[in-house]
Amino acid sequence: MASNKKYRLTGDDLMLTLDNWDSLMNFNTRLIACGGTAMTLLNIKDSTKDIDFVVPVENEYKRLMKFLKQIGYHDAGGGLQHPDDPNFIYQFWSGNRVFTTNLLDPILDQGKHIVVKEWRHIYLGAINLMDLIITKMFRGTSVDISDCIAIFMTGEIDAEKLLVRYRKAAQYDLKPDKVMNNFIYFIEKLFEKQMVADEFFKKVKSCL
Repeated sequence: MASNKKYRLTGDDLMLTLDNWDSLMNFNTRLIACGGTAMTLLNIKDSTKDIDFVVPVENEYKRLMKFLKQIGYHDAGGGLQHPDDPNFIYQFWSGNRVFTTNLLDPILDQGKHIVVKEWRHIYLGAINLMDLIITKMFRGTSVDISDCIAIFMTGEIDAEKLLVRYRKAAQYDLKPDKVMNNFIYFIEKLFEKQMVADEFFKKVKSCL
């Protein structure tokens, strides 16, 4: 998370950082953007104050962490920060987890992420839009809700499929009722904006 909210990173800014990393690497790694980073790379948001990646393969995660510290990054605020870029903290999750949410399927599987760019050593993807909504609404802050409305407005989300997948994911959470309540609130906001039908809204409200 950025150390000062006025600072935000564009997709082009992030690509320049990854260009630099790739030029210095002698190993391969796969990064899957999540949260606001994914939204920025997919042109749903203009910029992000959070730089969040999943590194699905444990060995790649360990090697990447070692590499970043070798080129000057240091531990800060739950992530890594560089003295030349002190306004941003890069956060990484290892395995098949985003924030505190375990994903239903391996994120490297076909259809579970969107390919953004491939360098010589770095493969960059973004979490798919449905799982992006799930991971954000499990957290459920006001910013997450606004972001999820923006994601839904892309027109690429099937509401019925989202409900099925969200309910399945909720079964594995420590607080399933809480995350389902988050989802109901999200759908209420979509209903207020006439983005979902009355019948679907009633179906979601009956989930608990």
